[in-house]
Amino acid sequence: MGAVIDRRALVRRHNVVLQGADVRSPLSVGNGELCFTADITGLQTFPEWYRVAGRGGEPDGTLLGTQAQWAWHSTPGGDQHQLDEVLVEYDTPTGRVPYVDMIGTIGGEGERAASETERWLRANPHRLDLGRIGLEFLDSAGTPVTAGLADLTGVRQELDLWHGLLRSTFTVNGDVVRVQTVCHPAEDSLGVRIESAALRAGRLAVRMTFPYGSEQWHDAADWARPAAHTTTVERVDGGWRIARHLDTARYDVTVTAHPEGTLERLGQHELRLSTGSDRLDLVIAFTRAGPTTSDAPAGVPGAQGRSPSLPPPVDQVAAAAAEHWSRFWSTGGAVELAGSSDGRAHELERRIVLSQYLTAINCSGSLPPQETGLVCNSWYGRFHLEMHWWHAAHFALWGRPELLERSMAWYRTAMKAGREMAERQGYAGVRWPKQVGPDARESPSPVGPFLIWQQPHPIYLAELLYRAKPSRDILDAYAEIVFETAEFMASFAAETSRGFELGPPLIPAQESYASMRGRLSNPTFELAYWQWGLETAARWRDRLGLDRRARWAEVARGLVRPHQRAGVYSAIDVEPYTLRTDHPSMLCGLGFLPRTRLIDPAVMRPTLEDVLRDWDWASTWGWDYPVIAMCATRLGQPELALSALAMDVAKNEYLPNGHNWQTPSLPLYLPGNGGLLAAIALMAAGWDGVDGIHAGVHAPGFPDDGSWTVRWEGLMPSP
Repeated sequence: MGAVIDRRALVRRHNVVLQGADVRSPLSVGNGELCFTADITGLQTFPEWYRVAGRGGEPDGTLLGTQAQWAWHSTPGGDQHQLDEVLVEYDTPTGRVPYVDMIGTIGGEGERAASETERWLRANPHRLDLGRIGLEFLDSAGTPVTAGLADLTGVRQELDLWHGLLRSTFTVNGDVVRVQTVCHPAEDSLGVRIESAALRAGRLAVRMTFPYGSEQWHDAADWARPAAHTTTVERVDGGWRIARHLDTARYDVTVTAHPEGTLERLGQHELRLSTGSDRLDLVIAFTRAGPTTSDAPAGVPGAQGRSPSLPPPVDQVAAAAAEHWSRFWSTGGAVELAGSSDGRAHELERRIVLSQYLTAINCSGSLPPQETGLVCNSWYGRFHLEMHWWHAAHFALWGRPELLERSMAWYRTAMKAGREMAERQGYAGVRWPKQVGPDARESPSPVGPFLIWQQPHPIYLAELLYRAKPSRDILDAYAEIVFETAEFMASFAAETSRGFELGPPLIPAQESYASMRGRLSNPTFELAYWQWGLETAARWRDRLGLDRRARWAEVARGLVRPHQRAGVYSAIDVEPYTLRTDHPSMLCGLGFLPRTRLIDPAVMRPTLEDVLRDWDWASTWGWDYPVIAMCATRLGQPELALSALAMDVAKNEYLPNGHNWQTPSLPLYLPGNGGLLAAIALMAAGWDGVDGIHAGVHAPGFPDDGSWTVRWEGLMPSP
């Protein structure tokens, strides 16, 4: 482990500094419950430049979002669309079983729903953009002046990671403008300080605009329906309360200004705030309000809207953020690669530091996150439970298990829906869905309802929490989730003459086989995950002094062995056996998972080599490179692990802001960041029986040839 790490120096050398606008790489401040993403001005002044490409002819969205975990919206008509209308029965080894299918199509060209019910159920509820807060440039008569990014000079923007503070400086129309932006760590509020002589002269103001909720795949804001929602303004002591009403969704925006300014109404949903001073301090608090029957189902965190009636001053917001972030960086895990002679070390260290920040502000909230976090929408803002491990497992491995516990609590509220799904299909226990909102209702899809690899995730995540804090309290808190998850797994496995089998129908983590879901069976990774998950659940019963479940042990022992061809594991056990696109998910059988009786390392080694030989990397996703790294690490091939993390391919790009870019319609991908951190924890701290300093090896996932200097603290070995 080496010398104690100077954590402040480690973090500060990776502060993000921009000398001009990078429209793919805006910077965010947040706290896991609220996130505000800003352009180069420190606010959301130029959203038209920070675009997210639509799919299939959809209009562009924006990267400059203001989102909160509690902020969900549904368009009217939900009572007209029932899940029963999209059920399709499939043959299974135990009879006909209904699935929430989709007759329409999903692909790179967008979505084509076959019915209004399919469309509505996929698009609702959706995450809501709470509002756009930007600067407005004016002439001496108070008329807005058109300005673009090219009109800004002397630009410098820095994200101070140690203090959670965004500082932005630029000159426009001859005026120097300085902006500081910060998010309160425990309240859903932003602190903004603007300094410029242009404020006093009336040439600079703050503009606030509020959208309707969007049913587009990638956009959280609909600006084309002003009559569908209302914005009212009320004067309160020290500021204003802006009441927002969108169908059954309601929230308040409380704005305080110092010195007190003037708030003008420019339109139905547009406001301008100005001041006669050279400095304007704003605190903007977002609070869920009123009854939200269809938009706040049981799964929406009820403790939100945590801001007081009047938020604290800017200096208090900044001080609270500074205390929070310095504590965050000073505790938990840290990895330092300074002193390494390998040319990949600095960039890898940068990705590690920024991934910790980005997952903290996007993935540590009270709901499982969507794949684009609280920055912008993807898949309507709904979250994917098969990605929850990739977003949040690393929190426990990096000594911050409390950040994982926040979203784990949601599974308790989702159990009713999951139990109903299992019962409808004739299975025991709880079946966890794939693409959902806070109410855990499955979305119609030709893919999602047929995935099963999300099912053992709560067992894995609960086991990580127990390993981080082995106590009766943890066992009691998550035992029901673990046991009901295992009950479904044991019930789902079908007993045949070959042993216990998985599917059909199903789709493995490698979704390339969606069209053959009705005949697919026994994917390699899922078989190993089923065995490990059931055996881990059994250990939980041992820890609680409970009798073991005979059926769990019977299934775990009797699962069919993964299929092999030419000495390597295939993805599935029916033709075409292995397609060389999308996730090489068979590698998860050893790497993501520890050693199980079903996976032979002597077979996994050539399987890894086979994948690396000619896989279609353009079709992969950001977490696939950590998968390769974890597999290579457990196989004792550290150079290969580093090569995977540094692979020069499009889906493995990390932008200046630290986000893992994927496509123009998916400009960030947090499972890549979380997967990187999970892989680094395994590579540095090792796993059960192979720790980071075992047998003199400084870190088992890094070459021990003198080219790497790896210092780490506060990491937990993986299972």
